[in-house]
Amino acid sequence: MSGANETASPSNDTSGGPLIDAEVVAAVLETALGGGADFAEVFAEDAQRGSVNLDDGRIESLASGRDRGAGIRVVSGESTGFAHTADLTPRGLANAARAAADAARNGADGVTRSIDLDAYRGAGAPVAQRPGEVDKATKVGLLRRAEEVARSADDTITQVSARYADSRRRILVANSDGVFAGDDQTRTLFSVSCVASGDAGLQTGTETVGHSVGFELFDRYDVEELARRAANRALTKLAARPAPSGTLPVVIGPGSGGVLFHEACGHGLEADLVRKGASAFAGRVGEQVASPLVTLIDDGTMGEEWGHYAIDDEGRPAARNVLIEDGILVDYMWDGLRARSEGRPSSGNGRRQSYRHLPMVRMTNTYLAGGDSDPDDIIGSVDHGVYVARLGGGQVNTASGDFVFGMVEAYMITDGKLGAPLREGQLIGNGPKVLQMIEAVGNDFEMGPPGTCGKDGQGVPVGDGVPTLKVAELTIGGTAS
Repeated sequence: MSGANETASPSNDTSGGPLIDAEVVAAVLETALGGGADFAEVFAEDAQRGSVNLDDGRIESLASGRDRGAGIRVVSGESTGFAHTADLTPRGLANAARAAADAARNGADGVTRSIDLDAYRGAGAPVAQRPGEVDKATKVGLLRRAEEVARSADDTITQVSARYADSRRRILVANSDGVFAGDDQTRTLFSVSCVASGDAGLQTGTETVGHSVGFELFDRYDVEELARRAANRALTKLAARPAPSGTLPVVIGPGSGGVLFHEACGHGLEADLVRKGASAFAGRVGEQVASPLVTLIDDGTMGEEWGHYAIDDEGRPAARNVLIEDGILVDYMWDGLRARSEGRPSSGNGRRQSYRHLPMVRMTNTYLAGGDSDPDDIIGSVDHGVYVARLGGGQVNTASGDFVFGMVEAYMITDGKLGAPLREGQLIGNGPKVLQMIEAVGNDFEMGPPGTCGKDGQGVPVGDGVPTLKVAELTIGGTAS
């Protein structure tokens, strides 16, 4: 067959059919296994993205793009070969398969294995309004409305920025075990950030929403209300006093505090880091690693949450995985490769940034399950401490569990009541120790804002959440004397 007559299979089809025909996939897998490999996999992707950014009244960027291609993985013994290509013709895929097989080869040439693929399993959450079908003027209008409302909150609001983004990602996963499945993932996000200027300097307030849904996100959320919240958060912080310095009881509010458990504990429960000995939780399954109040879950099945999907990037169905139950370490998160070597099933946590990347163990929606305590009672139990309403970015050493996080919004607690807002400071501690020192868990569980988790140069969408909870003590890195 000449290259001039070959055509790529992916299209804008929304019928749920595979990105690449089954016959082509089977042939590519047979080519990949031709050198005697143990396992072969095809991952194809068609990703579309759009975004609009507004900064101080100006549209700074209005972008859209599309990326299509396939990655071929071949495993022979302990060796893995990987090749990717944007050429989705049968010839282009076969060339990539041979390249991956050559990289992994440790068997004899001329071995042929017939691939019997399962019936195609197409998936994808229903989308009421695809963002790609909404005109750019409508998206720009959302940003301008948010800016207008934010600026009208007070004259001290001196800067406003807003961002809209959407994506649609269609994938196909097929492998020599017979897996033949696909998913259709749509996500939509909106964020507004305000800066207020006053005697306390510049103070920032941000509000972000994002879900695995289409443009119907804006039937559920009013961008004007989001802008008001962001502006009010910045204005409240104008009255902030320096954060204290020292070890104090800390109450973490519902929602965004989940990032602490994602970073300080979640990564340490990923099987690849455990096997490398780069986790404080290595070899501790069955042990009491946390307060009996702690149940930590990673759940890719949480419909419409940012880390939701139907299948992971190795074709395994998303799952609800209990990692810590009543303080006992139950299991780790697993991708297919690590699970195969241990003779156990994958937990559906094999994820990759794109077809150009190999999958690895990644979190989805990671959260601390709700408890029985009333949030007001939790705050009321603290005579002198800090209430952290919002956590920002941070750093963590997965081997030791030591972490440092920024406190984006925090308040003093005095005699069981919320007091003055605090300027941004740091929350310093150790993940495994924090788990042991949780003294109360509220009944007000919330998921936090959408996030992107970085690991080994790859970023994937994730969610996290917590109810209100009390930690007996954490170090506050403030500037108050």
